[in-house]
Amino acid sequence: MIGTSYERFYDWFEEALDDYATAEDLFRLKRYSKVCYFCHQACEKILKALMIKKLKRYDPIHSVAELLRRLSTVLNVPEDLITKGEKLDRYYIPTRYPNVWPWGAPYKHYNEDDAKEALSYAKEVIDFAKREIKKNT
Repeated sequence: MIGTSYERFYDWFEEALDDYATAEDLFRLKRYSKVCYFCHQACEKILKALMIKKLKRYDPIHSVAELLRRLSTVLNVPEDLITKGEKLDRYYIPTRYPNVWPWGAPYKHYNEDDAKEALSYAKEVIDFAKREIKKNT
């Protein structure tokens, strides 16, 4: 039987790390919009893992910043991390859908600097979540 989302903390954790590794691989291939998207995905998933572990609940939202805000009710989440989460949230839809842009495919709107920033911010979120997950509940 397939477990419900709130029972599967470790699956979310592992998938988050795999998404971040995918982002790093895509960076080497210069697929910058996809790097940004996978950075967002990695953060969303690791924060859901943290929420499951710490709050014993699963929230079906896709905002990194909002997940961090909800976690801040029980954890000391740095305000600048939430700000970085807001930036990562900008990579959820525009990196994938042409109708978000007035011209061109989404990948044409992202560059190496965008991808470097996404990787850096994602690493900070992931490192924060890993530290919190390792703490005793």
